[in-house]
Amino acid sequence: VPAAWQRPYLNVFKHFRVEEWRRSAKEGDVAALTDTRLKGTVYRIRGSVPASNYLQLPRTGTQSLGLAGRYLYLLFSPLPRKHFVVHLDVATEENQVVRVSFSSLFKEFKATATWLQFPFVCGAATGAACARPARRGEQHLAGAAPADARWTCLVLDLRSILSLYLSRRYSHLKSVKLCSNLLVKNLCTSDLVFDPGVTFSEARRTDLAHRGVAPMPREMAFPVPKGENWHDLYDYIRFPSEGSKLPHDSIQKSCPGPAAVPADPVCQLPRPVTLTKAVRDRLSLIHQITSPKAVSTPCRR
Repeated sequence: VPAAWQRPYLNVFKHFRVEEWRRSAKEGDVAALTDTRLKGTVYRIRGSVPASNYLQLPRTGTQSLGLAGRYLYLLFSPLPRKHFVVHLDVATEENQVVRVSFSSLFKEFKATATWLQFPFVCGAATGAACARPARRGEQHLAGAAPADARWTCLVLDLRSILSLYLSRRYSHLKSVKLCSNLLVKNLCTSDLVFDPGVTFSEARRTDLAHRGVAPMPREMAFPVPKGENWHDLYDYIRFPSEGSKLPHDSIQKSCPGPAAVPADPVCQLPRPVTLTKAVRDRLSLIHQITSPKAVSTPCRR
């Protein structure tokens, strides 16, 4: 459970004063820019070699963020026609560190007992984001970001990721490494599910709090001009999707239903992605390796 100072959410960039670079580190081409559309500072991370161009929290590998919120919110946009990489080091209750990585460079999901690698499918605003999941042998969905890639609110359920893929219990987020090529507005951790398309007045009127859904905090939100709809301007991806029993193959935006904007905000959460047999077999092996049940029992007397 997060400490009191992390509730109800923690604005990570603000709390760690990223702009001062005392508790964070940058390497290569990392610059703070003013984004007129978002009306605030964003960080641009670019370069042909992701490992040489990054923004990192905390400053050194011997330190830990110690952030216990279940959900990590990343507000970002891939740079057009480029690839990007993000690494998260997550600690389990068994004091094991698992690296969770996602990238448009990854062609397929890979897993070991200490490293999960998820392909990130950069969908275009024109509708390519709603293409069907890739089937076995197909790799065309993974690749560089399109020219019209949108700002995205990515919600990573860290507890579910460790539970679904490795049968481990989540303890806390140890570190974050944002590698080229990205524009990043902010990071946030919380035990609450924020839906940026819901206003504070709507939340009070529909009593969403009882369903565990809350409006995005104002300091973390993307601006929406009067008369516009959030989901028409930006992408919202929750991973793994709510209620999913099976792990996913990749991180990508799913299509909303027939209605452009469903009345129920929870309906806008992604649907499960069908796993290939190869991925299911690999996950089964990982579960056997990492599950406490896999430990050999002593011989009966």
